[in-house]
Amino acid sequence: MNNDIEKILYSVDDIHEAASRLGKQLADDYRDKNPMMVCVLKGAVLFMADVIREMPVYSTIDFVDVSSYNGGTESSGQVELVTDLSSDVQGRDIVLVEDIIDTGRTLAYLIDLLKDRGANSISVCTLLDKPSGRVVEAKADYVGFEVPNEFLVGYGLDYQGQYRNLPYIGILKPSVYLDK
Repeated sequence: MNNDIEKILYSVDDIHEAASRLGKQLADDYRDKNPMMVCVLKGAVLFMADVIREMPVYSTIDFVDVSSYNGGTESSGQVELVTDLSSDVQGRDIVLVEDIIDTGRTLAYLIDLLKDRGANSISVCTLLDKPSGRVVEAKADYVGFEVPNEFLVGYGLDYQGQYRNLPYIGILKPSVYLDK
């Protein structure tokens, strides 16, 4: 897998520092609020685990799975709810935890869904923010890194279900996906 990476953007240490920084910031901001941390599967699971370990405050967790890439390198433009939350969000302070915000479609879809279900507040924590990929307005409240318009894999991010287990974030060589 390492041979498929053109360049490592963020090392294990870089990622750990970002998760620690964001977890501490969230703990300060949500100290007395008992937030529901909502992990956007599958990509954000590693990041959320690292972030919540840095949050010594009462909180609950839940998971939602949405899809718009369908295994490719570009969003299909349609967001599909694959697995819904198991908890009621009515009156709760929600922190959506994302691996990457690219087009903004998934984030906009989830925010609308949570608002419609009566969430008290919704904030967004993302490891990676790619503003150059936006096609709809979307903004994160907590950001690990702003990234270039490249196809990234590792630390939860995938291409066709692979590369999520890389401990770093890197740029996938175009030769891996252009000939597919």
